[in-house]
Amino acid sequence: MDSWSTSVDVDFEFETLVLRMNPPRVTVDNVSDKKGTLIKVDSMNKRGSLLEVVQVLTDLNLIIKRAYISSDGEWFMDVFHVTDQYGNKVSEDNFSERIQQSLGPKGRSFRSLKRSVGVQAAVEHTTIELTGKDRPGLLSDVFAVLTDLKCNVVAAEVWTHNSRMASVVYITDETNGLAINDPDRLAKIKQLLLYVLKGDRDKRSPNTAVSVGSTHTERRLHQMMYADRDYDTDGMGCVSTSGRSNPLVTVENCADKGYTLVNLRCPDRPKLLFDTVCTLTDMQYVVFHGTIIAEGPEAHQEYYIRHMDGGPISSEAERQRVIHCLEAAIKRRTSEGLRLELCGEDRVGLLSDVTRIFRENGLSVTRAEVSTRGSQAANVFYVTDASGCPVKTETIEAVRKEIGLTILHVKDDDYLNSPPLQTGKFSLGNLFRSRSEKVLYNLGLIRSL
Repeated sequence: MDSWSTSVDVDFEFETLVLRMNPPRVTVDNVSDKKGTLIKVDSMNKRGSLLEVVQVLTDLNLIIKRAYISSDGEWFMDVFHVTDQYGNKVSEDNFSERIQQSLGPKGRSFRSLKRSVGVQAAVEHTTIELTGKDRPGLLSDVFAVLTDLKCNVVAAEVWTHNSRMASVVYITDETNGLAINDPDRLAKIKQLLLYVLKGDRDKRSPNTAVSVGSTHTERRLHQMMYADRDYDTDGMGCVSTSGRSNPLVTVENCADKGYTLVNLRCPDRPKLLFDTVCTLTDMQYVVFHGTIIAEGPEAHQEYYIRHMDGGPISSEAERQRVIHCLEAAIKRRTSEGLRLELCGEDRVGLLSDVTRIFRENGLSVTRAEVSTRGSQAANVFYVTDASGCPVKTETIEAVRKEIGLTILHVKDDDYLNSPPLQTGKFSLGNLFRSRSEKVLYNLGLIRSL
């Protein structure tokens, strides 16, 4: 074991000991707030405390309506006004115990040992991480390669932003349903996926990583896209097709108090607080005070931050970088396109077939959430046409007929309220199909055209 690993282990054991001696205190109050549940968290202050609390509340599918953050000194106190997904108070009797256990030493050990979202805990799996330039048909090519290599995708999440793509994919061996441990096979998977990710005009190198286990999927996606510089606006930016307004982020120094003040306004959505706190943490900033208000269609977040060394932001270039990174963090999860839900019996190659049909009909996947519950697949795709514009109704109906009207459903009010069109099958994707399949065939990834 090297010195770095030994140092990490010692630091982890020390922090675990401190947590055992001074465990977080969690109180849940359903009386003080008429509209929601009040959650107070008191704990020793350490790096990442705020993100851990927000991550736990987000993983419990709570909607944070208001929050007040204070972490000066050696102790911090966070106050959250939350509801469940339906806007109701949280009524579980053991809710405070669940949160306290998640934040305590046992919960922290569990988080550090890597975990996944959307995969049954009993299933061992291999994690694949992918970053690169986005293009029409890319997801279809990735799933086709995995299917040809006898890999079964049990869960995945895909984000796209500013012409970049990041994905965390959980796979098992097709034959035995277990994690893939063979180094030679893992190296081949990594190499072939890297071929698929490479683009002729991509200024940044694509990346692949393969490991046994998993991590917190959404946290990792933020880290991957940040490392891939998706916040860089020099390249081709994505065109919004949803009509949503851009976030407003301002950053200014408070010279008298030694803080940098960050203000953020944007349309509210679930997990917004997690996305912004995650980004500030990964950029090595510490939130000392904060106020979050999200009780209407718009969210307002205010943070007083410093560097880890205690200083405020010191240059205009750094100020602009914080603005761009927070804007990117908000937009990554802001889903562009039509929402399609696929629910049905899971099988090997299902994702390869579905995304191939998308590609053949000229659909581009801007975001995807793939999960497996027992023998059932529960997948969500957000799609646009190849140029990023809204998809035509006749195209969607052709795709639904090919995949199955009872399996693939449209979840969009504007689409569902539009008059039905009687049309035949419509396909724009043959150009993408022929070009992509020739590449895969030349690499030996598919057996025939």
